[in-house]
Parts: sequence; C-alpha cells; structure tokens
Amino acid sequence: MAKLTVLTGITTTGTPHLGNYAGAIRPAVDASRRGDANSFYFLADYHALVKRQDPAAVHQSTLEIAAAWLAMGLDPSKVIFYRQSDIPEILELTWILTSVTAKGLMNRAHAYKASVQANQDAGNQDPDKGVMMSLFCYPILMAADILMFGTHQVPVGRDQKQHVEMARDIAQRFNHVYEELFVVPEAIIDDNTAVLSGLDGRKMSKSYDNTIPLFAPEKRLRKLIMKIKTNSLEPGEPKETEGSTLFEIYRAFATEQQTAALAQCYAEGIAWGEAKQLLFEFLNEMLSGPRDEYERLIADPGYIENVLKEGAVKAREIATPFTARVRHAVGIRPLG
Repeated sequence: MAKLTVLTGITTTGTPHLGNYAGAIRPAVDASRRGDANSFYFLADYHALVKRQDPAAVHQSTLEIAAAWLAMGLDPSKVIFYRQSDIPEILELTWILTSVTAKGLMNRAHAYKASVQANQDAGNQDPDKGVMMSLFCYPILMAADILMFGTHQVPVGRDQKQHVEMARDIAQRFNHVYEELFVVPEAIIDDNTAVLSGLDGRKMSKSYDNTIPLFAPEKRLRKLIMKIKTNSLEPGEPKETEGSTLFEIYRAFATEQQTAALAQCYAEGIAWGEAKQLLFEFLNEMLSGPRDEYERLIADPGYIENVLKEGAVKAREIATPFTARVRHAVGIRPLG
C-alpha cells in the first residue's frame, strides 16, 4: 500500500514561542515519526514576505525556526525538511496555477476580505488600499506548496482550512482543463491541539507582543512567567483552573497526574507567586536539554544551511520531473 504524503509549512516571521510549540511543533514532530507517511516540512520564507518586509528579521527567523524544529526532535534523515525558496519549481507552478485560478476565488480569501473590511471601516474610498498582490495571491502560492508533492493530508488550524480548500479547487480545475496530474489534498484539523494564552490572557501571538519565547534563557523565562496576568485572589483562597493562563500552559506540557496535582493545589489556595515559580521550574527543566541544543545549532548556521540544502536536493528530485509533466500538460514543451 502506498504511503500517505503529509506536508507542513512554517512561516518564517518571528521567534518560536511556547504557543508555536504546543500548537504546531510538538504535534508535527510526533507525526514525523509515523512509519506510514512520507512527511514534508518546509520553511515558508516566500510566504513570510507577505507579512514582513524586514530582510534581517526574515533571515534571522529562518535560522531560529529551523534550529527550533531540529532542537525539538525533527530528524531530517526521516523527513524532507527544506526551505521554500530553495525549490524554484514552486514559483513556476504558482504561475501556472494562477492561470487556472478565478479572481473570484481569491476575492473570498479571509485575509484579503479582512483587509478590505478594515479599509471600509476606516472610511477609505479605495477598498484595496495597502493590499499587496502577495497577500491577494497568497493562497495560490500555498496551493503550489501543497500540490507540488502529491500531498494527501495537510495538518492545519481552523484558520488555515480555507487555504487547503482553495488548493483543492485549484487542483480540480487544473485536472479538468488539462490532465489529471494533481492529488486533491485534504485538510486535517486536530481539535485537541493546544492553543495557549499569552502573558495578558489573550491568545499567545507575536502580533499581541505577549509571547514566551520557546528558548528564552533561564532568567528571562522566569521573568516572563512572573509577568503572567492573574486575578486578585489571596494565598489560601481556592482558585479556579478554568481561565487561568498559568494552569493552561502547565497542562499543555504536563502529564495527567501532574495536571491533577496542580489542580489540587489550586483548590487548596496556592499563592500565585508559588504557582508561577512551579510553572517556571517545570518548563525550565523540560526545555533545558532542547535549549542547549538550540543554542548549539544557532551558533552553527552553516550546519543548518547544509541540512536545508540536503532537504532541497531530496525535494527537487520530486519537484523537477513533476514540473516537467505539468509544463508538458499545459503545452510548454520542446518543438521537435
């Protein structure tokens, strides 16, 4: 029986934080150990240009995110781990897919609609003010990422489900107009994937500036945890675990027994300072080994570059002949 192909992309727009680990890195690394799937993991640096026009930040984020995935256990010998920009066939496929993608489909993309709505709410006469074509065409590039490798399953959060649905539409349109070349992918949504709150109680996100970096040095990690927002209940007063950012973060990484023990401490009125210290000690111990490995990798960017280049070679062994088939299908072929 042929193996499934599973693909995951990671946008290089910032420093990995605890929410990234709980929601994306840990489940993806666990999935990479499956024996029944061919797994593709890529650094989406072209996608990053949609959100960031800071060359130094995009470059640094690429290094940090690659180091984070490797430090947390991604084995490049067992998966295909590559940088999007090292696969020129992806951009070629993007243009070919653009030729079979209706503008009306792109008009319905959530990110584009949100930008238009923001302009309308601000009273701008031009609904497209400030909208770059990279934002508008983002779903086509994502479709090319997915379709290039015959992807069967794309693990995504609910906010990304629409992009996979668009990739399905684009694949079906191409298959109908030209030739049945593309696998029609399926979005895989895990409702049990943890979504962590940040320092201020809102969803942990770089846009809110409320994150806890995954590999923050020990002193900074403690300082950030001590800043987590709590209520005004005094030591000795029973506390609810529901709605507690401290408890939520602890539960995302702890065993059931450990979680139950902390819940009992809440019921007995643990002081917030004590709860924060407990969370710090728990996370610091859990991340100590990976943090050392991360620091080693960050100090050796040449090693990471070689890992990504080796992954690109493996990816292009698939992408190059497949792109030739796509070219032939659309009529771009030798004359004699």
